Amino acid sequence: MPFLNSAADHYHLWYYKSGVWQTTTWLGVSTLKSPADMWNYQEILYVRKPSLVIEFGTCCGGSALYFAHIMRGIGRPFRVLSVDIDHSRVPDIVKQDPDIELLTISSTDDRVRERIGQLRQQFPGPVFAILDSDHSKMHVLAEMKVLRPLLSKGDYLVVEDSNINGHPVLPSHGPGPYEAIQEYLRAFPHDYDSDVERERKFGFTFAPKGFLRRN
Repeated sequence: MPFLNSAADHYHLWYYKSGVWQTTTWLGVSTLKSPADMWNYQEILYVRKPSLVIEFGTCCGGSALYFAHIMRGIGRPFRVLSVDIDHSRVPDIVKQDPDIELLTISSTDDRVRERIGQLRQQFPGPVFAILDSDHSKMHVLAEMKVLRPLLSKGDYLVVEDSNINGHPVLPSHGPGPYEAIQEYLRAFPHDYDSDVERERKFGFTFAPKGFLRRN
């Protein structure tokens, strides 16, 4: 049992262990996210108005569809690039969305870096990136290093599921995103500024320490 020091931690643990997050959908497509985080993301997108949204970890595609709908509401040209090794669970409503590009490959493959570079030229402007694929520490750390030369000042990165390994859920998981963030920031302490206000806005998040603004 992780150490719980607030009502928010207790709610967070209940919310996760109840499995309700696994039944959360966007227009019928599974998202597997906290609605509080999703609301935070749309506020970030509106404020930042990115031209490119990068998602590592498509799963069923609900969040990619959500990002595309929010971005169309903002009304500026954009592309959502969603990367995963398996898109077999993604429904046609996502696959046929004209603003979503699905790339079926490991997020750490060199071709991902190349494609992001191409899209940055086609859609110049800020980037919003979110990491939600393999939650092992080394994989998340590798993803952050992939993005290091591709993100620039004013871009935004969210590292999701840093709540696992006892932060405060799944204490037996082993080192994951939270530990990857720590190691990355030790190696590159000036790359990001932690957006604490965003992280704390709704009392709990699936991405503790994971709301990062590129310096």
